[in-house]
Amino acid sequence: MLATALVSGLGLGSIYGLIALGFTLTFAVSGTVNFAQGSSVMLGAVICHALAVGMHWPMIAAAPAALAACAIWGLIVERIAVRPFVTRGTNSWLMATVALGIVLDNLVMVLFGKEPRALPSVLADEPWVIGKIGIFPLQLLIPAVGLGLALLVHAGMHRTGLGLKLRAAVDHPDAARLMSIDVTMLIAVTYAAAALLAGIGGILIAPLYNVAYDMGTLFGIKAFAVAILGGLTNPWGVVVAGLAYGLVEACATTWLGSSSTQIVTFTAVIAALALAPSGLFGGRTKVRV
Repeated sequence: MLATALVSGLGLGSIYGLIALGFTLTFAVSGTVNFAQGSSVMLGAVICHALAVGMHWPMIAAAPAALAACAIWGLIVERIAVRPFVTRGTNSWLMATVALGIVLDNLVMVLFGKEPRALPSVLADEPWVIGKIGIFPLQLLIPAVGLGLALLVHAGMHRTGLGLKLRAAVDHPDAARLMSIDVTMLIAVTYAAAALLAGIGGILIAPLYNVAYDMGTLFGIKAFAVAILGGLTNPWGVVVAGLAYGLVEACATTWLGSSSTQIVTFTAVIAALALAPSGLFGGRTKVRV
C-alpha cells in the first residue's frame, strides 16, 4: 500500500507542480496569475481526445496540435482578460480570468458533452507487475516529464536570450523597456507557456483519470494551492510543494479513504501557510503594466 501510494503521489504531485509552474511564470513576470489555468488542463485533454479518438489522428500528431491550441488559449486569456485591466491599474483581471475559464468549460460541455471519456494510451493499458505492485508505465513517465520540464524552464530562464529578457523584465521592467525589450510581449509569451504546461499535464493525466469538461477545475485549485505553498516566485519550490502535496493526497486516500482526501490536504496547506504566509520558499513581487 505504501509503495502504491508513493507511485501515485509522485505522479499526481508532478502534475500539480507542472500546472503550478504556469502560475509561477506569469506571476514572476507580470505579478498576475491565470485563474483559468485549470481550463487549460481540460482543453489539452479534450482536444487531444477529439483528434486522437474522434478523428483517429496518431497521438504523436494529436498531442502537439492540442498543445498549440493551449498556447493560443493562453494568449487569448492574457489579451482579453488580463492586459486591459492591468493597463487600467485595476485587479479586475482576477474575476475576468475566472469568468473566461468558466465560459470555456461550459462551451466544451456543450460541444464535447457531460460524460467522461477515456483517452486510450499504450502506456496505461497493461501495468508492470513488480512484486505485488502493479504500476502503469505512464505513472513512471509523468514524474520524469514533470521534473524534466521544470529543469527545462529553469535552464531557459538562465541560459537563453529570451530567459535573460524575462529576468530583466522581472527585476527592472522600466529599465528593460528602455533597452527596447517588449515587456508586454514577454508577458503574453509567459501566458502561452503557462497554458502549454497545463495542457501537457492534462494530456498526461487523461489516460489515468478520463477526459471531462470539468476535469480542470479541481486540478487548477490544487495547483494554485501548490504554487502558494511553494512560493509563487520560486519554480523549484513550487515543484517540491507539488510533490509533497501529491504524496500527502495519495497517502490520505490510501489510508483514510477518498472522502477524507480534500480535508486532509487542504488542512495541511492551511497549517503550512500559517507557519510560512509567503510560502515555504516564496518572496513577493508587484503587478506590472
